[in-house]
Amino acid sequence: MFHLFNKKKENVIVAPFDGEMFSITEVKDPVFAQKMMGDGVALKSTKDKITVCAPASGQLEVLFNTGHAFGIALDNGVKVLVHIGLDTVNAKGGGFKILNKKQGDNVKALEPIVEVDLAKLAKDYDTTVMVVVTDAAGKQITFKNPMTVALGDSLIQ
Repeated sequence: MFHLFNKKKENVIVAPFDGEMFSITEVKDPVFAQKMMGDGVALKSTKDKITVCAPASGQLEVLFNTGHAFGIALDNGVKVLVHIGLDTVNAKGGGFKILNKKQGDNVKALEPIVEVDLAKLAKDYDTTVMVVVTDAAGKQITFKNPMTVALGDSLIQ
């Protein structure tokens, strides 16, 4: 089997924060659970506040002004979306703080992107975070099985 990612750090997809990783098919939203946007994993944190970091190096191709989602285009053509919570676009930015980043910026894996007040958001929203490959650029990407992850742990096999 041909492996997409070599051992160099710039071609991996890593955990954007510490948490529990589980199958995206268990997310309580059919768009993610049925992989309509692409394959990926879901993450949950037990902390009240987290900083969500870039899961890969590349260009910050999309950064919603609400802070609830961002997308990174890797140099190899792969595109990764990080979506923080379900229906959190409706929070209109409440509970999110974008950290000195703007759409079009180049980012390195583990660079902080958004601070999230999960305790505040949890009152009205599911705070599951999805990391989804929206464009695999023809490459084979296999996500690891559910496990506890620390910031920077690889999410792919």
